[in-house]
Amino acid sequence: MSKYSKKDILRMVEDEDVEFIRLQFTDIFGSFKNMAITKAQLTAALDGEIVFDGSSIDGFARIEESDMYLKPDPDTFVIFPWRPQVGKVARLICDICRADGTPFEADCRNLLKNAMAQARKAGFEVSIGTELEFFLFETDEQGQPTTNPSDKAGYFDIAPLDGGENARRDMVLTLEEMGFLITGSHHEQAPGQHEIDFTHSPALETADNIQTFKMAVKTVAKRHGMHATFMPKPTAGITGSGMHINISLEKKGKNVFFDPKDENRLSKEGYYFMGGIMKHACAISALTNPLVNSYKRLVPGFDAAVYVAWSKVNRSPLIRVPVSKGQNTRIELRFPDPSANPYLAIAAIITAGLAGIKGKINPPDRIDTNIFAMTPAQRAEAGIRSLPQNLGQALECLENDELIMNVLGEYAAARYLMAKKEEFRQYSEFVSEWELTSYLGKY
Repeated sequence: MSKYSKKDILRMVEDEDVEFIRLQFTDIFGSFKNMAITKAQLTAALDGEIVFDGSSIDGFARIEESDMYLKPDPDTFVIFPWRPQVGKVARLICDICRADGTPFEADCRNLLKNAMAQARKAGFEVSIGTELEFFLFETDEQGQPTTNPSDKAGYFDIAPLDGGENARRDMVLTLEEMGFLITGSHHEQAPGQHEIDFTHSPALETADNIQTFKMAVKTVAKRHGMHATFMPKPTAGITGSGMHINISLEKKGKNVFFDPKDENRLSKEGYYFMGGIMKHACAISALTNPLVNSYKRLVPGFDAAVYVAWSKVNRSPLIRVPVSKGQNTRIELRFPDPSANPYLAIAAIITAGLAGIKGKINPPDRIDTNIFAMTPAQRAEAGIRSLPQNLGQALECLENDELIMNVLGEYAAARYLMAKKEEFRQYSEFVSEWELTSYLGKY
């Protein structure tokens, strides 16, 4: 049931002296876009009459079918706290439709809605919580980002070591003003690295919140003279940034994953859901870890999940079942990173998990030892696979996985694969400084 009606939006805009409204949407690569309108155009916008040129957006329509319509979701209305308080600026997140009103095939928000509809058809509601990490870097005299971290602090350090504490506090206050319920924030392991966590929500709301979170964090960082980046691995030799996804299913208000009689307090549905994700993990990684740089983070020794396994007591596997019970029972996926398009990533995870339940796919035995310390022979004996080692391998896995390809659909899949293959080709042909240093004088 919707929180706001069209009438509610029009009233709030008048009561709050909102002058501009940004109509926001996400392209298939996860970039947040927007078109600004004045309040005089708001009625037309709420009626889905605002048109934009889809051929100018990466991965969207061809030029001969370029007219796309923005259909705002009233429940996403929020006023930007950082904009002027006279003539305020608000936003609405939009779905994308064709001229006949049908959903656009590459609208990733609609693709997530499709996955949620599958879950509801099976009797489930999907709840998602996330833990997003990011780096704060200094900027140069022109305001451009550098790779100099804002501090040299480490895990859970405080000021004055934590040089980003003031900025992080303002981020939390800003997010709370925008309706977020923040559950915690702290300095992470690497210099300049931070984490802010917010409460779990229905899947679509969480994906919307992730996009809003990134925008707010970057905006507040800039006001503090810093640059916030969600690049997975901006600096070699230290931990990268993850976006851990905590997922649970509910049926009639009860957590489906909880079984008090099981040694792990996990139900059969929980095991099957986990089994489905593990079966399709390599293909899913092309969506949860979509950059060339993503695979610089997914290496042993830097607190990132590399191996397709699960555990309850250690954090080296792909999936962890945190110590919890009842309504808090969940499955934590540790391999996604914050560069992912959250709509596509969550849609793929839901679809794979549901397929696991439908097919009764049991996961392998849990691994309680440190997988990073195991030899290749020991991992092979335990049946532990690795995630793809680069974007090219991940795209190949995606292309060969019918279930995850169907999440995207033929239209979006073709455009996503074409663009990402070109990205990997360009990277593969680039001669890096490391290669010159290592080989130029030697050979």
